[in-house]
Amino acid sequence: MTGTPLRVGLIGYGLAGSVFHAPLIAATEGLALDTVVTSNPERQRQARAEFPDVRLAATAEELFDRADELDLVVVASPNKTHVPLATAALRAGLPVVVDKPVAGTAAEARQLAALAEERGLLLSVFQNRRWDNDFLTLRKLLADGALGDAWRFESRFERWRPQPKGGWRESGDPAEIGGLLYDLGSHVVDQALVLFGPVTEVYAETDIRRPGAEADDDTFLALTHASGVRSHLYVSATAAQLGPRFRVLGSRAGYVKYGLDPQEAALREGGRPGTGAGWGAEDESLWGRIGSGESPLTGGGTPVPTLPGDYPAYYAAVAGALRGTGPNPVTALEAAAALDVLEAARRSARDKVTVTL
Repeated sequence: MTGTPLRVGLIGYGLAGSVFHAPLIAATEGLALDTVVTSNPERQRQARAEFPDVRLAATAEELFDRADELDLVVVASPNKTHVPLATAALRAGLPVVVDKPVAGTAAEARQLAALAEERGLLLSVFQNRRWDNDFLTLRKLLADGALGDAWRFESRFERWRPQPKGGWRESGDPAEIGGLLYDLGSHVVDQALVLFGPVTEVYAETDIRRPGAEADDDTFLALTHASGVRSHLYVSATAAQLGPRFRVLGSRAGYVKYGLDPQEAALREGGRPGTGAGWGAEDESLWGRIGSGESPLTGGGTPVPTLPGDYPAYYAAVAGALRGTGPNPVTALEAAAALDVLEAARRSARDKVTVTL
């Protein structure tokens, strides 16, 4: 990519901003991390230590006041701020990337999409787990017909965190848009929609298991796709024994994969894309297995080399979309479709019904 790098303003330097967005932006050819917005002095020092040339701002308003100096704004602040900050950025004439969930409701997401279209600006949603190693591998297996016709998709994003950590992500205040349904659920639902298309029915169970917890920490969704595939999705902070990340059953074979993509752990530990070989790769011992009639845990099936994970591909695609050389990697309307499912799941769990979309 040639030309002057596109200047990026990043709002928020907590987990999302410091671990995911800032390193990925900095590693993307054609993008430059220009400004970090945070009012927290410790986070300001952290941002300056990690990116010595970055400018700092205490408020988003300071950023929007010099919108003409920027080419993109990334909203990586708490969920409840996503819609107002994305709206303000678009009204300031700036393209926007918003962390997931883009909004609390599908209606709000569609309103944002309409505003972006009206202004002729990019609005993209950071669904980074479309570039997980296991997801990329599964997409290839399905595209190659290795499983035959897909019948059932099981996806688990499980953790063992018996004590609540606190903070807005675990808040019971509806305004915070907390809980696992909207946190990890945003990922597993998005992946199911990408793989198997629109959903016609949603059934869900949500529970608060841990003493002192305020928001759902153990949630299950059953989706019926228009294609006929059934997706069973689990997100939990209370899983004392972790199940397979993916178990996909088809007419010809099944694929089972344990373990999480290594990119988040690498980023948390200070690893950076492009600084060495092997980004996103995992050890052969973690490869999934494909086969029929046997359990992978007793040696059944054949190991499938896991494709490298590629979070950097998201921001590379954003840069391409801004320069007119490629499409928006994740549109707000795609995110709205996932929010339709999440809203239906919340209603299903509350009313103990199956919701038809």
